[in-house]
Amino acid sequence: MSALIVITNAPNRDVALKIARTLIERKLAACVNILAECASVYRWQGKIETAREVPLLIKTRAAIYDDVEAVIKSLHPYE
Repeated sequence: MSALIVITNAPNRDVALKIARTLIERKLAACVNILAECASVYRWQGKIETAREVPLLIKTRAAIYDDVEAVIKSLHPYE
């Protein structure tokens, strides 16, 4: 069994909690750490942007990564 840590950011704590709870309920993660809000600087549509985000550390297995990714995409408001 290959362990995997998936890192993603949510726009706020409510979205982070929803993603974390869903992954745990579906047994797709052993644990999800929701970290303190941080400032992110990134390029989006050709412009440099800054946003407040909530990082998540998702502890899972490599074999079920596709399912984890699908849950994140279904619950995440970002494009």
